[in-house]
Amino acid sequence: MSVSIVDVGPRDGLQIEPRVLSAADRAELVRRLAAAGVRRIEAVSFVSPERVPTMADAEQVVALAGEPPGVAGRPTTRLAGLVLNERGYQRLAATVLTETRIALACTDSFSRRNTGMDMATAAAVAESIVAAAHADGRTASVTLAVAFGCPFEGPVEQAAVRGLADRMLAAGADEILFADTIGVAVPGQVSSVIAASAGQGAAVGVHLHDTRNTAIANAVAALAVGATVFDASVGGLGGCPFAPGATGNVATEDLVHLFQREGIETGIDLAALIRIAHWLAALLGHPLTGAIQRAGPGPLIAGAARLPG
Repeated sequence: MSVSIVDVGPRDGLQIEPRVLSAADRAELVRRLAAAGVRRIEAVSFVSPERVPTMADAEQVVALAGEPPGVAGRPTTRLAGLVLNERGYQRLAATVLTETRIALACTDSFSRRNTGMDMATAAAVAESIVAAAHADGRTASVTLAVAFGCPFEGPVEQAAVRGLADRMLAAGADEILFADTIGVAVPGQVSSVIAASAGQGAAVGVHLHDTRNTAIANAVAALAVGATVFDASVGGLGGCPFAPGATGNVATEDLVHLFQREGIETGIDLAALIRIAHWLAALLGHPLTGAIQRAGPGPLIAGAARLPG
């Protein structure tokens, strides 16, 4: 059995950091993750630099990252860009990126703050981008933000989430990811949502935040009912600038450690991930929150000693 881990550190991980990294540093993070065997990386978002200064110069990051370095015996790394609207997709389409990721909120309040559009308008835009991406020969994934709870509207009706997922599946989305944007989901809730959408012709996954220490439990629950795609961020970086109180994503190295110990293939070098987390912490000037990069992976993972630098 294998799973697909998408490291969103260069995008979601860095977007709320107080320190704005240069395009060169962000591209270096992409290259290091690729060299560690991360097969999919969300490298940039094509959003307004006035609203999200940390995501400025997306085109330059893509150009500097170049062709991800190959890793012997492993598939080529694919880089993706996040878009919220047609203008964002037009910018992505002018780059070499072949993977489009679209964010679509499950509540009106969050949608208006995140994209400036109500849910109905944003859903129609997402359908249009899926079609455009496919016409251009690109894949299109849709991430349903605040699928388990909204900072402005509270609990989210799961029937509405499933309806939105069905709409995106009907539009031809290659993947549907359910995002616990503010870290309120519990395993039973995750299982129910994933099970309802799994097995309908598109890959299903989760984008988990560890705000309330439930991300690993939720990942296990999602895996058990058919999720195959897992967003994560090296070191546990991240959070949405439009979700008050939101904290980091589940750490990539924590998920890799979990899956490796369960005998599930990820193709990722855990020791290399730990080194990247330490390098990134030094670059940002503060400790990161991932458990494995702090405590080490334990004695049963060969060659994964906790290494600085």
